[in-house]
Amino acid sequence: MKKWITAALAVVSMMISSAVIAQTIDATNPYILIDGVADNAFSRLKDDKEAYQANPELLRDVVKEELMPYINVRYAALNVLGSQAKKATKEERDLFTEAFYDYLVMSYAQILTQYTDQEVTVEAPKTIAKKRSVVSVRVDIVDKSRPPIRLDFKLRKNRKTQEWQGFDVQVEGVSMLSTKASEWSGQLRKNGVEAVAQELIERSKAPIAKEESES
Repeated sequence: MKKWITAALAVVSMMISSAVIAQTIDATNPYILIDGVADNAFSRLKDDKEAYQANPELLRDVVKEELMPYINVRYAALNVLGSQAKKATKEERDLFTEAFYDYLVMSYAQILTQYTDQEVTVEAPKTIAKKRSVVSVRVDIVDKSRPPIRLDFKLRKNRKTQEWQGFDVQVEGVSMLSTKASEWSGQLRKNGVEAVAQELIERSKAPIAKEESES
């Protein structure tokens, strides 16, 4: 089950990606954004599948170039810090945001090693109130060998650009950000923001390698 959730996150990762096709996808609508990018991203992964399998480290570049431009990393990082964000200095918040960026790159690159040819269904577009700044887009991932997985991808509207950016994903109701906030809260209180940031930097250096799938 763990491996299946990991693969599911890999699919979502690519669904919010692609700086290359950014100009052809309407980022002012979160439903169209996710649906359009998913369509293009799967084509690229399939075309380059052999190269990524031969050298998984290449997935770091894929994440940096195609995923991260659509993630509001600072907003996500501050959510993980929670109450510690107000106690930290600007320099500490900046350091943690940079470290969290690198951590996400490593994490998503590792997640993408689990990519297979899953089918994805994005919910139909809904009317969004002008004042609404956060929406959740449902995605169903279907794998012939496993039960379907529901993901709710959260996006936040940038008031200046009027474009939407991802900041969290819920897998079967479990928030990735909440999970990380809970995991690191004790360390943040005990060791401080800078110490945790340094730990994330070290974790980010871990090599990208495909793990054996569970039977």
